[in-house]
Amino acid sequence: MITVLRLGHRPSRDKRVTTHVGLVARTFGASGMVITTRDDELAARIAGVNGRFGGSFTVKYERNWKKFISSFEGIVVHLTMYGERLPDVAGRIDRDRDMLIVVGAEKVPKEVYSMAHYNVSVGNQPHSEIAALAIFLDRITGAAWERAEGGGRMKIIPSARGKRVEDSG
Repeated sequence: MITVLRLGHRPSRDKRVTTHVGLVARTFGASGMVITTRDDELAARIAGVNGRFGGSFTVKYERNWKKFISSFEGIVVHLTMYGERLPDVAGRIDRDRDMLIVVGAEKVPKEVYSMAHYNVSVGNQPHSEIAALAIFLDRITGAAWERAEGGGRMKIIPSARGKRVEDSG
């Protein structure tokens, strides 16, 4: 099971970005996201996507991120441009254990670097946490998202031109 911890979510400023972190996490194989600021609208948006396209991705609130990370019984991966390069560390990460992926919204507190089992960089240049999460999940799951079916009432039909959607509801 993979969970994403969105550290420092600010609803007024990060609404779209955190929504996209959740959508990427959901699509690329995570089972849920934990946010550190209550945002019922965000949870409702993601639940709406689950309702239309299938899945059971959850959004939960946990104010005390330190307690949440320290009590997590699995591997903690912090995505940061200051970490070890993904190709150098990917083979050492135990994919058979539950995984918590920490993704910052604002400056990440120093404690996160020492609490994480792995501080991983997808690139050592400034970049989007959304892109880093997508690339990391793709690599760590062996691109399992390519074979996944949503199982919802709506299904996107791949098309070279235009939009094709089947809606069984």
